[in-house]
Amino acid sequence: MLTLRQMRYFDALARTLHFGKAAAEAHISQPALSVQIMDMEEHLGVKLVERSRGDITITPKGEEVLQHVRTILLEVERLEEAARKTSGALEGLVRIGIIPTIAPYLVPKLVPHLRAHHSLVEIELKETVTDRLLSDLAARKLDAVIAAIPVVGEGLETCHLFTDRFFMATAKSDEKVLVSPVNEGQVDMDRLLLLEEGHCLRDQALAVCDAAGKRSLVNYGATSMATLLQMVSHDMGMTLIPEIAIPTETMRNNLRIVPFADPAPAREIGLVWRMASGRKGDIAALADAIRQCIR
Repeated sequence: MLTLRQMRYFDALARTLHFGKAAAEAHISQPALSVQIMDMEEHLGVKLVERSRGDITITPKGEEVLQHVRTILLEVERLEEAARKTSGALEGLVRIGIIPTIAPYLVPKLVPHLRAHHSLVEIELKETVTDRLLSDLAARKLDAVIAAIPVVGEGLETCHLFTDRFFMATAKSDEKVLVSPVNEGQVDMDRLLLLEEGHCLRDQALAVCDAAGKRSLVNYGATSMATLLQMVSHDMGMTLIPEIAIPTETMRNNLRIVPFADPAPAREIGLVWRMASGRKGDIAALADAIRQCIR
């Protein structure tokens, strides 16, 4: 008998084109996933996957089956959404992904706000870089993602939440004091500290400082905004800091915040969701809640 579990496994395999990655995503062993795919092939009487030396491709018949599978999974998701909801918006489980340069500063405000104004909602949060969040969104593991926009992805919809201006952060004891307001050309690339590869703020900082071709001058890649700003506070360099982080980080670090000259650089933060998810009411209510927390 064909099962929803098998269809989810096949969907994961078609997206990753890798048995190991699909198994990890499905939280089962690779042999178990392989057996389920073979059982699915046997039940349908068609070859879904071609295997050759570790590489796999979806067969033409498999692609045809995949379209039906994804339609079924989408309808099951909509059924589950309808069963969870009773009336109003933001009820039941809502799974939200947030990028690391937003999460520490938004979550402490957002969660109490949701508890106070949407008592029937259950929030599940995941914090990681944008690419992983969008992958989980496509895999239906998340309902919405809070990230810098625009983002690229098929079948995704976005709405703008707020504009997050950039400032330069240096140690108060820094002997090379930046003139306020600072111009991008004043930034010493030898002292610019950035987040590690994969964080969108890294690329945004390089773009702001017009340094796309000067990556070799960046001498450190921190794993978190908190680590980065602790280094800055100990006079190990300077970095770009988003406005949302300033109140929290200036309270716990010895920082001097220097504004940029107009037009000040900024990033746009938005909410991203699957266009076909059927949760537009929840998304609109969540977006409104986030905007109220940022005011």
